[in-house]
Amino acid sequence: MFDARLRPLIDPPLNAAGRALSRMGIGANAVTLAGLVPALGAAFAIAQGHFTLGLVLIIVNRLLDGLDGAVARASGITDFGGYLDTLADYVFYVAVPVAFGLASPVNTAPAMLLIASFTLTCASFLVFAAIAVRRGKETAAHGTKSIFYSTGLAEGAETIAAFVAMCLWPERFPLIAIGFAVLCLATVIQRSLLARQAFTPE
Repeated sequence: MFDARLRPLIDPPLNAAGRALSRMGIGANAVTLAGLVPALGAAFAIAQGHFTLGLVLIIVNRLLDGLDGAVARASGITDFGGYLDTLADYVFYVAVPVAFGLASPVNTAPAMLLIASFTLTCASFLVFAAIAVRRGKETAAHGTKSIFYSTGLAEGAETIAAFVAMCLWPERFPLIAIGFAVLCLATVIQRSLLARQAFTPE
């Protein structure tokens, strides 16, 4: 919901850093793979109850996730890079709630519900993107991307805010997880209505 509005603020410094890394010969795919280390590290820390460390590693992961796109824009966007970046994103999105589910038995059911909602959100996003590209649709609302990004209520910024809240108040994980799962399901409904409007023949 807020991703497109945040792009004008975060893109200039990220693009500058991306150009610098590109000049150093560091590729976007290397940055993407490097980002998996703090993502999985955050999950391990959270599962062990080290929520502050998990929060720090989540922030590091998200910075690297922003940098890989900036490096790609500087050196050239590739289809494989887009695939790898999207896959790495969903490794992160799944690993964090799984970790909270492992951290406490009270968290197990809410974590499963959240992961299920992520799965549906992911399906709606990727299928929409595939059909939109086949129909020749384009958008730059989320910056230059290798795949079509459809807007939704629950996007990257909202997910990160939820994960940060979970780490700051881990005892409230069930409430935060259920609330965000509802937002994800609302996003699926919103995107489905948008798909019906965009893809139904007149």
